[in-house]
Amino acid sequence: MKITIPVTLTAADTESRVIAGRIVQWDAEGNTSAGRTKFAANSITFGNDIKLVVEHQITKPIGKLKEWSQDDTGITASFQLVKTQFASDMLEEAATGLRSDFSVGVEVEAWDNQDGALVITSSKLVEVSLVTSGAIPGAEVQKVAAVETEISEPSQEETQTETEGEQVSDTTVPEAPAAETVEAAKVEVKASTAPFIQTSVRNPIVDKASYLEHSVRAALGNDDSRLYVAAAANTTDNAGLVPTRQLTEVINPLANADRPFIDSISRGALPDAGMSFEIPKLTQVPSVAVTAEEAAPSEQDMTHGFVTVDVKRFAGQQTFSQEILDRSSPAFFAELVRNMEFAYAKATDAAVGTALIAGATDGGNRTMSAANLLDFISDAAVSIYTNSLAFGTEIVVSPEQWGAIMNLNLNGTPLYAATINPQNASGNLSPVSVRGNVLGLNLRVDRNLSGTGDNSIFIIEPNSYTWYESSRFQLATNLISTSQIQVEYYGYGAIATKVAAGAYKWMVA
Repeated sequence: MKITIPVTLTAADTESRVIAGRIVQWDAEGNTSAGRTKFAANSITFGNDIKLVVEHQITKPIGKLKEWSQDDTGITASFQLVKTQFASDMLEEAATGLRSDFSVGVEVEAWDNQDGALVITSSKLVEVSLVTSGAIPGAEVQKVAAVETEISEPSQEETQTETEGEQVSDTTVPEAPAAETVEAAKVEVKASTAPFIQTSVRNPIVDKASYLEHSVRAALGNDDSRLYVAAAANTTDNAGLVPTRQLTEVINPLANADRPFIDSISRGALPDAGMSFEIPKLTQVPSVAVTAEEAAPSEQDMTHGFVTVDVKRFAGQQTFSQEILDRSSPAFFAELVRNMEFAYAKATDAAVGTALIAGATDGGNRTMSAANLLDFISDAAVSIYTNSLAFGTEIVVSPEQWGAIMNLNLNGTPLYAATINPQNASGNLSPVSVRGNVLGLNLRVDRNLSGTGDNSIFIIEPNSYTWYESSRFQLATNLISTSQIQVEYYGYGAIATKVAAGAYKWMVA
């Protein structure tokens, strides 16, 4: 799983071939191809032979990592640039603010979901890019020098030297990221972070000849000509004078990365092989009883069986043309990967929900009221403890039940809005958060549930169900016959029902 995290840097001078500055800021949140993302402290380790490239194009290296340091705020690094005209041009663009940001490319090894944000807790640095514009604040280019210089304001807890006194070759070829990005051809989906917003320009279409010229260019894939032709065809008062611009901002009210069911149960690492695995489970335990003098003690053998867990593959694919790959705005790829991740999250969470629906204890017939909710939670506590010797701590509800619980009141005073009524001890729900507390249970709202009828509320003891999951992968393939690209996003997961009665479900009919 590769994620690109952009960070902002400041201007520098061009008198040298060493660029130094902060490349990542801990706990600074931004919007990336994986959605809301941030790095936890000390969450990045360094791979070998780190290159400085341009806009994540690994075939365009301009330098090599020289030194880096890490402290409690982030990571600072310096890069020795090669002696090429292209690298000199990039120095000039960085100094003048035309290409003023850093962006780190990492392979994610461990992560967490905190209130809908991807928090990376362990990752490996693959490359650092000089880009046009970033999304996560906190990193700054501190200097560009003609000779090798130390990073200012070190305050570092650990320092690593990569190429002490080494001359960087202008023929250096960057090393391709290994591990979890699988390529069947030389096609890689890489999220870009540079917003593409054009300023107003004069439309060059002024007569039939220029209209024909730009119509042909638009048909051949020229984005500017396509805008000029569209503007020229405008039938309003100012037809052809004001081209229509398209921003890279994408409105998406259809999907997100939330997985409330999975966040409410325990997690485990998926075994490295096989499409099923087994977990031992005790079926009978030894007995002890009051024993009379000279009488034989109680004897009952401990026995066990196995819970068989099936591994499932969750996958989706997107097919698009070579022209889109070559000629479109980079925002296409960012949104593609982002929405594939959203779809993966929805599918895996639904699989866990299906297992809970099948295994949970039927909580009896109820409709929503303050008394019935209290009765349901009380019954669930008894049932779950009796069957699992553990406590139900999580409650997952449908959006409609979330609203119904918020609406419960006593003489107009909300029962589950402690921020409004501080004396209230029933819980704390808010219309601006899908997380809350109901009678001491951690509440999550799940889009995979609906309505207020059967299976619209679940109370769960987390260790009774475990979700085992692999890393996620991307596979890019060329279809030579049609010049199309297929990108697949997939992973493997397995839900283990260890104690079915560790969950309790709301029933109406």
